[in-house]
Amino acid sequence: MMMTMTETGGAPGLRQQPVNDQPNTEKLSAEAAMQAASILYDAVDEHTPAHKKLTPHALGTLYGVGVGPGDPELITLKACRLLQECPVIAYPATRKGGKSYAQEIVDMHVNAEEKIMLGLVFPMTKDPGQLASGWNRTAELCWKELEMGRDVAFVTEGDPNLYSTFIHLARLMQELHPGVPIVSIPGISSVLGAAAALEQPLADGDQRVGIIPATEDREALKEALLQHDTVVFLKVAKVLELVLDVLDELGLGGKASVVTKVTSPYETVWRDARELRGKELEYLSLMVVSK
Repeated sequence: MMMTMTETGGAPGLRQQPVNDQPNTEKLSAEAAMQAASILYDAVDEHTPAHKKLTPHALGTLYGVGVGPGDPELITLKACRLLQECPVIAYPATRKGGKSYAQEIVDMHVNAEEKIMLGLVFPMTKDPGQLASGWNRTAELCWKELEMGRDVAFVTEGDPNLYSTFIHLARLMQELHPGVPIVSIPGISSVLGAAAALEQPLADGDQRVGIIPATEDREALKEALLQHDTVVFLKVAKVLELVLDVLDELGLGGKASVVTKVTSPYETVWRDARELRGKELEYLSLMVVSK
């Protein structure tokens, strides 16, 4: 029986595979894909079990944090803790460069230099195109932080679920980025702050309370007053004269009080709203009508 040697001098009867100095392109492609994917995943050490080595970055949580009506002490312990823990704080910024109430309250409880502070300017227009563009821009500013895994505390005066900018922001975020966790932290509303300032209960027993945005709809104003024992008109400044007219028409002129910038150091109280005839009110004003 004869045994042959290969041409390359290998072992008898065995054919050697040709040597290939070119890189294995399939292997490199796989490694490149893994490197690209790792950008979106948390780093793990060598002791991490194989089935856990690709763990997606957790998205940050968007918190709607109610910081109360104006007094920095009227903030819940939970809200205060979250402000201290969240690396990003988003707040309504004023166009004139001054500080909003919400920002002033935040400054009392956290060191802004240790946070990423997002000053958000909200569109004050009725133009649908400008509104959509402005709100999308605001949502994306928050999203840039959330997608990096950073929690964002969006602070709002009063309560985040009562006539708050957070309501629209949360809805838009759910629409654009449905995977983002959203949590709201209740706050003390200006409605309750006004009751305390006036030392006047809002309701007792079976009495009915209406919290109504004041508008130019005269009939809607009348209906609200007729259907409730107590009515709180929000944002009353722009339609003050109309509301006073309706109150006089219903014989309730002496039953209304107005509070501006409630519980803040700038709070002003008019126990008889009729004193405000012909005067201008601050935007942050509300009226309490109690029969």
